[in-house]
Amino acid sequence: MSASHDQHDVALQADVFVAGGGPAGTWAALMAARSGASVVLADKGYCGTSGAAAASNNNVWYVPDPNDYARHFEERYRSGGELSELSWTSRVLDASARQLQLLETLGYPFPRKDDGTPNRATLRGPDYMRFMRQQIRRAGVTILDHAPLLGLVRDEREGRVTGAFGERRDGSRWQVSANACVIATGGCAFLGGALGTNVCTGDGHLAAAEAGALFSGMEFSSQYGLAAAFSSVTKGLPFIWASYSTQDGRPLPIDEDDAFIPVARTLIHEPVFAVFDRATPEIERWLRSGQANAFLPYDRMGIDPFRTRFPVGLRHEGTVRGTGGIRLADTDGSTDVPGLYAAGDAASREVIVGARTGGGSPNAAWAIATGSWAGAAASRFAKAHSGLQAVNVDAHRAQLATSDPHAAAETLERDVRPPEVHLFRSAQRLTAALRAIEGALATRAPADASLAASRSAHALMYVAKLSYTSALARRETRGMHRRDDFPLQDGLASRLLTGGVEDEPALRWQDVAAPAIA
Repeated sequence: MSASHDQHDVALQADVFVAGGGPAGTWAALMAARSGASVVLADKGYCGTSGAAAASNNNVWYVPDPNDYARHFEERYRSGGELSELSWTSRVLDASARQLQLLETLGYPFPRKDDGTPNRATLRGPDYMRFMRQQIRRAGVTILDHAPLLGLVRDEREGRVTGAFGERRDGSRWQVSANACVIATGGCAFLGGALGTNVCTGDGHLAAAEAGALFSGMEFSSQYGLAAAFSSVTKGLPFIWASYSTQDGRPLPIDEDDAFIPVARTLIHEPVFAVFDRATPEIERWLRSGQANAFLPYDRMGIDPFRTRFPVGLRHEGTVRGTGGIRLADTDGSTDVPGLYAAGDAASREVIVGARTGGGSPNAAWAIATGSWAGAAASRFAKAHSGLQAVNVDAHRAQLATSDPHAAAETLERDVRPPEVHLFRSAQRLTAALRAIEGALATRAPADASLAASRSAHALMYVAKLSYTSALARRETRGMHRRDDFPLQDGLASRLLTGGVEDEPALRWQDVAAPAIA
């Protein structure tokens, strides 16, 4: 690997470039490096501490017995709108189980069960990500911290991605010439305020789209997390034992199978309060032990949530705990662009969860599996396409599409985050919001704006445009995609593919692979 410096700028060459330093990105970097590739990883924050996974405990969809794969698939198939596939589910479960065993071999200290065996279904987020940073450094990966991705470079003659470039917090520039690139920048949470999602602004989505990648399931972006109004922690488990009431103490009728929807609808019009008074003392002790960070905000406020009412609110989690993202063309993490791979929340998880949320254990397993696949495949691709010249990114940088951060912030607040628009959808509301999003996309950043900030603003608006365009096209209710004007699930299960950065996103339907289940 070689490097040259001009003041604080840095130019690097590597076999594989990875954008994103969360679970998917670090697994991609580790597996690429272990296969002999030189690797550069750039993280928008500090690799090992930024992102949703590093902020809390991570439960993993860990199924060590292949005989159980079909049962786990069937448990999610119907509720996911029949969009998932057994073959993908099986491969993800197999890969994540093997990689969790590798993690233990490398020395990760899994918590122990009562019988003394390791509990591989639980990863402590801060420990996990610190450990992954240590592993990739030991493997020889070059890490660029606080280095947001601005764009990718594509060889127009061969049509493949040949590098990436960005800007660091101090204003210096970085660029990497690489024979293969992996997008693992996470989902897009639209700055909704959920813990750890402040860096999840769709930067990788936009860069991939400009290179020609397609997206799938972008209509399944309407995921919100329920939390105390004063908290950014959207752990849903304690709310299983919650009772709800309005500000004047009137009990809120709820469906025990899905309390979220009546609570969310009520919150549009008036405050809602909750208390975990349905939990037994044993459950209370269990929750406090296993979800310790979820209770810190209550403790700081002097509130006992098991006995005292507290106000609740919604945090928009978008595609981080939603489903849609870059379409994977195969189970090696490849996209529709040669040399470009995607992993983790940046990639669509429809193939394993369908139209329901992948938040929690499925997303954690998906990040491990797809990160590992993408890293290994990117290494193979790089070895077969060696001999790149250094990237000259000046022309690409000059042509970057940007948006005014102020206009984007106003549009997010008015037209993207409100549940009455994004969660409870109708053609009228979506169309009006889409016009506002397109206006924000067209409002260029002022000359004195930070390039990284104006680029993220454009990415946020671009992902919102894909989401709303797809939501308008799916004229039915399926999974988390709820249309008030089309309340029924209609027709055969099909995926909706989209992409393109010019004018209206192209849309086409794709059949789900059959057979799924009987």
